[in-house]
Amino acid sequence: MLKIIRERIRQGHRTASYPKEAPVLPERFRGAPRIVPELCREGCGDCIKACPFGAIEGTANGPRLDLGRCIFCGACAAACPHGVLEFSRDHRLAARRREDLLAGADGHRLAGALEGEMRRLFGRSLKLRQVSAGGCNACEADLNVLNTLVFDLARFGIQFVASPRHADGLMVTGPVTENMRFALLETYAALPAPKLVIASGACAIAGGPFRGSPECHDGIGDLLPVDLYIPGCPPHPYTALDGLLRLLGRL
Repeated sequence: MLKIIRERIRQGHRTASYPKEAPVLPERFRGAPRIVPELCREGCGDCIKACPFGAIEGTANGPRLDLGRCIFCGACAAACPHGVLEFSRDHRLAARRREDLLAGADGHRLAGALEGEMRRLFGRSLKLRQVSAGGCNACEADLNVLNTLVFDLARFGIQFVASPRHADGLMVTGPVTENMRFALLETYAALPAPKLVIASGACAIAGGPFRGSPECHDGIGDLLPVDLYIPGCPPHPYTALDGLLRLLGRL
């Protein structure tokens, strides 16, 4: 017992100070994009051609990036010879509406808090049932990390629960394969009202790398009403935590 106590003292406090202090992410992390349309050359389109999932489109104000489709591979930034687009280390990506994930020169609109009664009910305590609807397990693994002592999700009153009947909301990962569609809808139906739905990861938002497959539904947008979108492939734990706290009005 004394050895355990000494070791705990030696290791010290391991829980991150977020959100009091912003996290410092490694240089290789790709977060919110920065787009400088003034550098764009008319008729170039190299970034559009480089994107494997059609996440970029050209507009009169330069390229626009759909964060819901983007897997943050960086191919677009590498292909642009003019430095129009680059990825920052800003982990803040989550949005409330699908259209808010369209990022241009002015960035994109971050998630706002729940309104009225929903915020009163869930602002201090939120229980989530997570469903992997055909995902590769990357999103699931990073959500699981939120339960470790570094992030300590429970200190914010947010917990993952085993039964949808004990949950306030549904956290969905994966592109929703046909084999998982019925199970997902049945889980949603088992949640007591009022309830929330969160799409975590590019697959759950728009199908990710599996977009267009006849065996997938390109995310949950056409199946369930979504209250929060968390982009990424997979989303960093800080990205997911930031989105959840914004949804609850805690930031």
